[in-house]
Amino acid sequence: MADSSFDVVSEIDRQEVDNALNQTVKEVGHRFDFKGTGAAIAWSGTKDIEIKANSEERANAVLDVFREKMVKRGLSLKVLDAGEPKLSGKEYRLVIALKEGIDQENAKKISKMIRDEGPKGVKAQIQGEELRVSSKKKDDLQDVITLLKGKDLDIALQFKNYR
Repeated sequence: MADSSFDVVSEIDRQEVDNALNQTVKEVGHRFDFKGTGAAIAWSGTKDIEIKANSEERANAVLDVFREKMVKRGLSLKVLDAGEPKLSGKEYRLVIALKEGIDQENAKKISKMIRDEGPKGVKAQIQGEELRVSSKKKDDLQDVITLLKGKDLDIALQFKNYR
């Protein structure tokens, strides 16, 4: 009998992020407390989002609105890597990077966690930016998923290709 397996990945649903961004743009355009502040949020290239405002507080307020929209759309805030607002000319700019993929350090940490705390006979292999977990028993794989969901890791995890 072949081993059962699944992949642990950290991916971003770009369409949902774009929807949250568009909702934020609408709300910033309509809200009274953003009138006359030059507050705006938009994509900056393919992976970054940029917030512009005339004060540090307004830039952080736009970031809060964006986070709220992300949560409402069921997206994890762990994918956001927001910097501090920096003064650029007469306006403050805040760049938000989107974190995608599991880096080597986190992959090793998750793999060690599965070996140490997971059921016996479960194997974890690092494959680029994802982790393949395999076992003879499907129940053991369910236990590993439960274990990883219970841990507070600094990256958002998804489980796919369960077979």
